[in-house]
Amino acid sequence: MLTPVIDEDGAPFWEYAARGELRVQTCGACAEPRFPPRPCCPYCQSFDSTWHRVSGRGRIWSFVVPHPPLLPDYAAQAPYNAVLVELSDSPRVRLAGNVVAAPDAPLDSVDTARLRIGAPVKVVFAEIDGITVPRWLLERG
Repeated sequence: MLTPVIDEDGAPFWEYAARGELRVQTCGACAEPRFPPRPCCPYCQSFDSTWHRVSGRGRIWSFVVPHPPLLPDYAAQAPYNAVLVELSDSPRVRLAGNVVAAPDAPLDSVDTARLRIGAPVKVVFAEIDGITVPRWLLERG
């Protein structure tokens, strides 16, 4: 399984995730959320930032269902989903991940026919190779 590369700008995201919190870097000057994390605000160019806790709810903005040929670690789990989730309380922020049946469920645990653009989801966290990653559960809606 591929694991994220944690850089200096994104390290707080992963530290909060390890505590079960979804936080988004937010400009300290203009209050605009931004993702991926970076040193300078793309809206006002301020270098001041904070990490704002978000609800962890969103909607599927886009998704794909990869099919073989795939990287060996993923081939056994195909077909699975890869989603972009637009956060409800930070609509400019879209996070990549997977919709799963439970936090520690395999990537193919949700029938891909159940996925729809706009479907409501909520975040859960799973530890993968020592890194806590956000994953998504479908909500009724």
